[in-house]
Amino acid sequence: MTDASLPVPGPFAALRRVAREQQVWLVSALILVALAMFDTPQAGASAGFAFDALLSTGPYLILSIAIAAWAGATGADNLIAKAFTGAPLVMIGVAALAGAISPFCSCGVIPLIAALLAMGVPLSAVMAFWLASPIMDPSMFVLTAGVLDLEFAVAKTLAAIGLGVFGGLVVHVLARGGALSDPLREGVGNGGCGGARVRAPKPVVWRFWAEPERRAKFGKNALTTTLFLAKWLTLAFILESLMLAWIPAETVTAALGGQGLLPILTATLVGVPAYLNGYAALPLVGGLIEQGMAPGAGMAFLVAGGVTSIPAAMAVWALARPQVFGLYIGLSLTGAFASGLLFQLWAAL
Repeated sequence: MTDASLPVPGPFAALRRVAREQQVWLVSALILVALAMFDTPQAGASAGFAFDALLSTGPYLILSIAIAAWAGATGADNLIAKAFTGAPLVMIGVAALAGAISPFCSCGVIPLIAALLAMGVPLSAVMAFWLASPIMDPSMFVLTAGVLDLEFAVAKTLAAIGLGVFGGLVVHVLARGGALSDPLREGVGNGGCGGARVRAPKPVVWRFWAEPERRAKFGKNALTTTLFLAKWLTLAFILESLMLAWIPAETVTAALGGQGLLPILTATLVGVPAYLNGYAALPLVGGLIEQGMAPGAGMAFLVAGGVTSIPAAMAVWALARPQVFGLYIGLSLTGAFASGLLFQLWAAL
């Protein structure tokens, strides 16, 4: 049998391959085309929203991408990984605390999460950091204290740490039973195999730019991570713009009013699809509380919306295997409801 007998890929095969590789970009383009045909003003608004959102998160994304690429090029990723190893319970607590005070947004932290998991860092510590990070950061603390009050800001910070610890412990128990051994999707990072580099680290070369091979590795890692984030975040921000446009704030207000356990549960569930933005949601929650909404419901809404916002959730979906994504969402909702309930009990004292 000669090579001539082998099938030659035609143009349709090439198109299918491109469509499969670029399906996320195609979905974003199709949404905008459909909007341009049926709702032209919204098409422009959604494109502008996505552009502005990418621009506003750009500094955090650039910083996190640069850190991840630098860590890989220098070999410093071994040191970062070692910082997340040790006694599991201690590392879970440290990771949750670091997540609650880190300045990274829920999207900007994704490259670091991918790097940590690829290096074999235990998922329990990574999950603790992952869950706590979107809920609170220094600027969010200041704004929360100003729009609501200092007590609410402190409680939300404690909720972030508590959710991180809770999620990390659950993952730790599951991992001891043999579950979640390979959390990353195929083709993202190198899965748990990176743990070998943690056990047998190589010397760190801080001046990586002096070696052509390391410079190339830095550029490749930075480009790959940038393209990965750009395609998923563009789609996520387009979808978020449609949520904001088609789910009026009045609907959220009506769903979150009232007292008792039901508003807290409702706020936990409504916080997922109706999430406005960590900063934009604060005035809404403040107004609802002034109108008589339970403070616990406001807390549940902010915590659930922060962790499961569309950009954050889609980034997790793109990065982790479905079972890890499901666990992330389940832990988020459970922790948000518990945070709201505990804050409501504290406010009643």
